[in-house]
Amino acid sequence: MATPPTVADATRSTPVVDRSDVLVVGGGPAGVSAAVAAARSGARVTLVERYPYLGGLASGGMVLVLDDMVNGAEITTTGLVGEAIERLEKLGLAVSPPHEDRRVGWDVWRKWARWGCNDFRARGKPQPIVYAVAFDPDGWKRVSDDLVVESGVTVRLHSWFSEPIVEDGRLRGVVVESKSGRQALLTEIVVDATGDLDVAARAGAPHVVGAYMVTTVFRLGNVDTEAALRFEYDHPAEFGVLDRQAKRLLGGAWDSWWLKTPLPGIVWCNCPHMTGYDALRVEDMTAAELEGRRRIASVIAFARAELPGFAHCYLVDVAPQLGVRQTRLLAGEYVVTKEDVLERRHFRDTVCRGRDYYTPYRALLPRNVDQLIVAGRHYSADPQAQKISREIPPCMVQGQAAGIAAALALRSGARVRDVDPAAIQRAMRAQGADPGDIPSANAAPARP
Repeated sequence: MATPPTVADATRSTPVVDRSDVLVVGGGPAGVSAAVAAARSGARVTLVERYPYLGGLASGGMVLVLDDMVNGAEITTTGLVGEAIERLEKLGLAVSPPHEDRRVGWDVWRKWARWGCNDFRARGKPQPIVYAVAFDPDGWKRVSDDLVVESGVTVRLHSWFSEPIVEDGRLRGVVVESKSGRQALLTEIVVDATGDLDVAARAGAPHVVGAYMVTTVFRLGNVDTEAALRFEYDHPAEFGVLDRQAKRLLGGAWDSWWLKTPLPGIVWCNCPHMTGYDALRVEDMTAAELEGRRRIASVIAFARAELPGFAHCYLVDVAPQLGVRQTRLLAGEYVVTKEDVLERRHFRDTVCRGRDYYTPYRALLPRNVDQLIVAGRHYSADPQAQKISREIPPCMVQGQAAGIAAALALRSGARVRDVDPAAIQRAMRAQGADPGDIPSANAAPARP
């Protein structure tokens, strides 16, 4: 690709509009957790988000099932993610299987599979029903707002990260662009929770670039889900033919292309899956948006004409955020490998965990840049490891660990990379989170 021409950009003075102890860039699930955890640990925190809402892919991206939370019967991702779920439940905007239904059986499969509460990694059917939570995206926005406001976090929405402020290899803040123009936000420690490693990459932290499919998630209304399920189970051969046709129109989807939601008659469609798009290129992202909406229109017309239960369905909305799964990945002090995840490798500096895998503190720390820590799907992992360890709940626990680490660094006057992982583990437990310091029985031996 040819290098584009350039224009001269005169040196400008940028007004400083905010000073904080901890600046979190990115208000998705990981960023919200980082901001709340740091604030609850006594830090003065500012949270910056480019969209007009918090919650990231769990709200604007409409990724409406929380999974990757259990190792057998043990709930492993705890802390702020559990608190968020409790708040959603009180609002009547979260649904999960009761304990007695978390098992293998066709009866519970028929009851819960269309909620996305099955162990999708298990082979064969019926897959086990496990603890997973279907939720409402606007409920997630509300819960995210409440968590940060109640914790005393300063929130700046509509603010797009532009560039880092780096002095002598140390991050001092960031510049954002908004309707108010260029503004500088100064801080002691930055948490990069952008999902695409925007801050760390621009600051010079080593990283790699991966690729995965993208999705324009959408919801349909006025669906008779009971009629649709009766057809699926009473006429499996006919259902299979129509289901395959729908997936061909979508150009790719998970096993169940539609799932139930807490809102009656509203179904969630985590599709179409689209490959070949680079979510770091605005041209590709634009093309993906247009192509996704074209495929959505095609499948809606087909569903109305052919699928029982969908005759009177309509498009409720298409997610305002493109469903991006992988772009830049940090090449940090430790790079988590696919084998680490699959073998359940435990680390002495484990500070958070997912389903049955562990994340060392070093995987949140960039090389070459001080006073910066990352949290979320762009953490230091190879592309294959990231694909199986990028779900929302473990990213939230990462965020909680990062926020706590930042607060501990401030309290001790140490660099964030020098914080004792054991101190993070203790503070995580004090905030109700499992840092993964005690390995499960099926974990592989700890690495140095």
